[in-house]
Amino acid sequence: MSTRHLLLGLLAAGPSHGYDLKRRHDERFPQARPLAYGQVYTTLQRLVRDGLAEVDGTDADGGPERTLYRSTDAGSHELTRWAAEIAPPAPFVTNEIFAKVVVSILAGGEPAAYLAAQRAAHMERMRELTALKTAVDSDLATVLSADYALNHLDADLRWMNTTAARLITLTAEVDAA
Repeated sequence: MSTRHLLLGLLAAGPSHGYDLKRRHDERFPQARPLAYGQVYTTLQRLVRDGLAEVDGTDADGGPERTLYRSTDAGSHELTRWAAEIAPPAPFVTNEIFAKVVVSILAGGEPAAYLAAQRAAHMERMRELTALKTAVDSDLATVLSADYALNHLDADLRWMNTTAARLITLTAEVDAA
């Protein structure tokens, strides 16, 4: 995901300080990895350098001086272009779980035990997400974000079940190679 585009999107609502952008990011994208303050400020500096944002002033508001940023016309055009761009399906699927199963076979480990432990971890995360999305105070963004994650975890679980059922064949193929 593009941090620069997410920050441009948050700036579309109006000028903001880096601190506010980080807070709004973490609120709007609750299941995403939280942004580090350093990442926010570095990205803002790059947006300014590239002409996509500009400094709109500073204020102290009784505390340390804070810089206010706003999107430029070029930033608005870039955001519109990016938002309309179709995200291509990944041409290569990198699956850490599959890699660990194969490495476990190569190293004489226990791929079935690994898959069982991984399934348990997925199930625990699915319970957490279900509780999050069904909480009384959950907003729609939280529900949709949790649904997205749940669907991906469910796909992983189905893949793990299929792989567990085929471990004997997979082990023979890996050992033969």
